[in-house]
Amino acid sequence: MRTERKLTRRLDRVFARLDREPERPAHIDVPRMSRHRAVLFSSTLAFYLAIVWAVITTSWLVRLDWRVMFFRPYQQWPGIHAFLDYYVVLGQRGPTAVMVAAWLGWRSWRQHTVRPLLTLAASLLLLNITVGAAKLGMGRLGPHYATVIGSNEMGLGGDIFPSGHTANAVVTWGILAYLASTARARRWLSALSAITSLGVGLTTVYLGTHWLSDVLLGWAAGLLILLALPWFEPLISRAENALFALRDRLRDRRRRTATAPAAPLAPVALQPLAKAAEPSVPAREPVASARGSRPPVHLAPGPHTARSERAPLTPAGSRRPPHADRLPRGASQATRP
Repeated sequence: MRTERKLTRRLDRVFARLDREPERPAHIDVPRMSRHRAVLFSSTLAFYLAIVWAVITTSWLVRLDWRVMFFRPYQQWPGIHAFLDYYVVLGQRGPTAVMVAAWLGWRSWRQHTVRPLLTLAASLLLLNITVGAAKLGMGRLGPHYATVIGSNEMGLGGDIFPSGHTANAVVTWGILAYLASTARARRWLSALSAITSLGVGLTTVYLGTHWLSDVLLGWAAGLLILLALPWFEPLISRAENALFALRDRLRDRRRRTATAPAAPLAPVALQPLAKAAEPSVPAREPVASARGSRPPVHLAPGPHTARSERAPLTPAGSRRPPHADRLPRGASQATRP
């Protein structure tokens, strides 16, 4: 129950800003797989395969890779090294995903839809699957770890072919142009994302972390993902509808719980209170006297004598009869006869 309440609160916070209008505005354009886009996708795929084939066969492209590596651009122009160390961050997946997600989150709030965030998530998932599989499948080593001069360094356990920085820059910045609301914004954002991804790719070559062919394949890999996104729009739309349906079910359940009348309390039979038992006085135990027990005194039988019939008091103040063998109180032995 507690977990369900936490989930409900989180979903309410996510969708709280998306309820100002009942439906998504109609001006939002969803790209479709047009003939022009299909031609671009086919051409880019052919370019991708051509680069892979040129590297596998150790063609002129591999020789160009070695010439650029021996040229060592970071030694030719050392003054821009510090700037390019920061600029290449625009191709790292973590920082760029956070920045683009923040912008698309604001777009989602403004347009009352979660489609921008879902499209970003779908593109990053495709990027991880396709580029990651290509990296691990071809296993090419980078320039800093090359073993034989003039070889393609394929199948040696590396993970730099294609360039992940370049492909990530194409996808994360290109998604802004893909989700643009107007044609003018799409043109400007497309040019900006192309320049950014081109600069990131050349920066990796300057720093010596990638071959030139790695960058060419990274550009092609990122562009293929952007061109293929319209095929995934129906899936994104179904995911959006499912999220809103889940939100509505949870909200209706909470409203029913809040407005449901309280169940009447069952009558409780009152039982008479039991009479409190009187506190029992504990029996006193006989306490032995410290003095020795006296023998019982037996009164003489017969009626008691009256006060006037009693014997008169003696001069000493006693009614006891005098005894001849006793001396009066205060007499000494010398006066005894």
